[in-house]
Amino acid sequence: MSGAGAQPDLEAAPAEAPHSEGLGVWALAWPSMAIFGLQSLVGLVDFVIVGTLGTQAVAGVGVATQFFNAVFAVLAAVTTGTIALVARAVGARDLAEADRVLRLSTLLGALLGLCVSALAMPFTDSIVAAFGVEPAVVRLGGSYLRILLAFTLPFAVGFVIASGLRGAGDVRTPLLVGLVMNVVNVIANVTLVFGKLGFPALGTDGSALASGIAFTTSMALYLVLWWRNRLMLPRGPWRTGLTVARARRILRIGVPTAAEQSAWQVGLWLFLRIVAHYGTEPVSAYLIGVRILSFSFVPGLGFSVAAATLVGQHLGAGRPELATRSGWRANKGAMAVMACVGLAIIGVSRPVASWFGATGSATVDLTVSFISILGAAQPLMAVEFALGGALRGAGDTRFPLLAILCGLFVFRLGGALLVSQVLGGTVIAVWSCLLADYLVKAVLLSARFASGRWQEVRL
Repeated sequence: MSGAGAQPDLEAAPAEAPHSEGLGVWALAWPSMAIFGLQSLVGLVDFVIVGTLGTQAVAGVGVATQFFNAVFAVLAAVTTGTIALVARAVGARDLAEADRVLRLSTLLGALLGLCVSALAMPFTDSIVAAFGVEPAVVRLGGSYLRILLAFTLPFAVGFVIASGLRGAGDVRTPLLVGLVMNVVNVIANVTLVFGKLGFPALGTDGSALASGIAFTTSMALYLVLWWRNRLMLPRGPWRTGLTVARARRILRIGVPTAAEQSAWQVGLWLFLRIVAHYGTEPVSAYLIGVRILSFSFVPGLGFSVAAATLVGQHLGAGRPELATRSGWRANKGAMAVMACVGLAIIGVSRPVASWFGATGSATVDLTVSFISILGAAQPLMAVEFALGGALRGAGDTRFPLLAILCGLFVFRLGGALLVSQVLGGTVIAVWSCLLADYLVKAVLLSARFASGRWQEVRL
């Protein structure tokens, strides 16, 4: 992190960055794990707070959050290209280009965030109803989603800046900002949901407002640090580098990932609709189970960031052999850690299910069953996280899209429809189709990375 003194003339000559050989998988992965772990912890705390309001509140917030995650899909059109291009530039010792990419990406992310908010806000009740839930859930979820969408701009700006910093190898600044954001979120949740410190009790709407306040806090911190030139990437003149050609490079890399993430969200929505045919209890069990198991996803996200950063930087430095080695090391680490965390969560699933909003023996039993199924898939999910991240860091974003389409739509959804509509199977049998989905994606991504074709992708 640099001081706040005179700004260097970044446009005059490429600034230099240290070679990426000094960065290791674990050195990049653990801070990312910490921030994603904090986010998962805060998400679970939010769910516990909302869980005190009843099963309908849990379902409404869960469904609304499921749709809000689609914002990640849209922003992936920017963030994926940002990570790949920033990593390449840093690997090539050109901090000036990395800074130009980050400035343009932040502008593109802000525009996309505004577009998503403007398009979706008038239709939040219809969006929640499209998940096939009951009217009371639609009312709660629609209101929750409207409030979240009002804060899409600060969410987008903070998300893009954090992604650019990770591409540069700075994972500690996002960790510190995320820590502050999550503390703000927890305090605001307790205050606004239950009506503390003189505020009215807003219920589920209070939880959404707390998230918005946290997003705004994150954006403000990043912008202050950036303006004061205290980020890893020295800030150049704001208007320079905002070219159509550079925007096309960012989007050419990122759009396939946005399509992948959008397809993923659509697939999750369709899968949840299939689950909803079995009633509100299976929906709640599914949403609670995903929340609990989000802890086991944390290592995968951390190793995904590490793999993308190292692969991109090593390729930028002209060291493809180190890029390959980093990808496989990230994959091994992710598989080992995610398998252990998944097993631990399976072991404590019954009491934890009750803590996080599963009420009634039927919902608890279903939650435990779902956790057991998804927990067993953790090593396969690890491959998707690590090697998918490695391919995206290289700019090879089209193949992960093909893998998602094959695993999710053919094996998960196709299998779930076969089980539910043709064979008349139980919801547990439907959930078991997750295993086939993750197995297929793990095989395809492993084969692609082993082929080395991702090294030939031109950015």
